[in-house]
Amino acid sequence: MKSIEIAYYRNHGVELIMGVYDGKLCLLDYLHRAKRSTIDKRVQTGLDVKYIERENALHKEISKELDEYFEGKRKSFSIPLLFVGSTFQKSVWNALLAIPYGTTKSYKAQAQILGDSKKVRAVANANGANAMAIIVPCHRVVASDGGLGGYAGGIETKIKLLDIEQNHVRG
Repeated sequence: MKSIEIAYYRNHGVELIMGVYDGKLCLLDYLHRAKRSTIDKRVQTGLDVKYIERENALHKEISKELDEYFEGKRKSFSIPLLFVGSTFQKSVWNALLAIPYGTTKSYKAQAQILGDSKKVRAVANANGANAMAIIVPCHRVVASDGGLGGYAGGIETKIKLLDIEQNHVRG
């Protein structure tokens, strides 16, 4: 059976699990999130793989880029991604990649971009199923009233990420 190589990122007050499969990042998620087992099962089942703890060069590159992001030196990532989910989830995650650094969009605006403003709840659920924290910036999606909504890494982490971005956009 093939495997996803797993390593961990513990820096800047966050703990993430990183998974690499076939030279691509397929998992970058909060280690202690509520849906940890659900995300792991989806990724492992979707790729028909098991996890094996073994750091590789891509893990090191991911860690380097995350450090640069947290230090305000990086606004985008160069890591190749492999999404594991439904066609709709993948469309939502790809739309997240188009939200510019330092800005936010509402769940409703994201649903409209995807062609159906009535799918706000489905968009929110797909955001919640995002297994690529920070790199696929679901932290940039907020409620229509400006409220922060939920976040897998916790609201404090969402605030921290938005602050990092907004502070470096303002310069």
